[in-house]
Amino acid sequence: MQNLQEYKCPCCGGAIAFDSTAQKLKCPYCDTEFELETLKGYEEELEGDSADNMEWQTDAGSEWQQGEADGLCNYSCNSCGGEIVADETTAATKCPFCDNPVIMKGRLSGMLKPDYVIPFKLDKKAAKAAYMRHIEGKRLLPKLFRDQNHIDEIKGIYVPFWLFDAEADANVRYHAEIVRTYSDSENNYTETSHYMVQRGGSIGFENVPVDGSEKMADDLMESIEPFDFSEAVDFQTPYLAGYLADKYDVDADHSIDRANERVKRSVEEAFASTVEGYTTKRTEASSIQLHNGKAKYALYPVWLLNTTWNGNKYTFAMNGQTGKFVGDLPVDKSAAAKWTL
Repeated sequence: MQNLQEYKCPCCGGAIAFDSTAQKLKCPYCDTEFELETLKGYEEELEGDSADNMEWQTDAGSEWQQGEADGLCNYSCNSCGGEIVADETTAATKCPFCDNPVIMKGRLSGMLKPDYVIPFKLDKKAAKAAYMRHIEGKRLLPKLFRDQNHIDEIKGIYVPFWLFDAEADANVRYHAEIVRTYSDSENNYTETSHYMVQRGGSIGFENVPVDGSEKMADDLMESIEPFDFSEAVDFQTPYLAGYLADKYDVDADHSIDRANERVKRSVEEAFASTVEGYTTKRTEASSIQLHNGKAKYALYPVWLLNTTWNGNKYTFAMNGQTGKFVGDLPVDKSAAAKWTL
């Protein structure tokens, strides 16, 4: 027979003891009382939890065929280590990541051929106009930044993305609470009821994107999503003409953790949307089993804008397909203090 002291309180995690006065199991930390059969059922559910099984086939991309990469060169930045790909007519350029000059390293090598590319739909003028709209009407923006600011560089760059497809069978357990308050002539009371809520089902994922560049901040790239993959075409080198292409430095195998994180979060949020009628809810455990997981390699269009002000560098990004624009701006501390007051 299991020792009662081994039971953990589902509400606070404390060790539960038998209360002889109440003739129930009771948590000495949060004073919650339990029937023995109820607690046994809860423990049995916990024992049934299974680990995630999130494996992928990562043979994305393909080898370049003879002559396909002709006219493409590899450029390297001695400052930040970034590597970009451009056509051979690009004699000199600046690094889109740190804005320092880059030098031609030689012919393209050590990179898989992308499966797909989403061509640029918006040009440099659109990127500059989006930037001006971005700073317009920002009351906490320093006036000098608005007056003296200039865009150092606007670069159209194809960012490497690994796209993950899979079908997922999932079971998610939530800890939910219903809080009720009431009062009598002398006291106010708060009653909290705790519930174990389970959801299970299947959900499909297509083109879950993970950028394959360490130089590109994940949060920046995720902020300009989504890209419309229905407009993707089979990759051909002419699409790179006039643009840069970031050479991936994170391969598909090393992007799996990020993909799993995004899939897991999406599953938990999707299932949580069906848990209604509770005051609060939180994910307690989840188990995800993936099927037919595979990866593709694609290039997505991004405009990068760099500007320097007051000794600090600011980088902005625009989705080259949809025009979604993001980027942090400096804050006038004196103006912010006035608004706070």
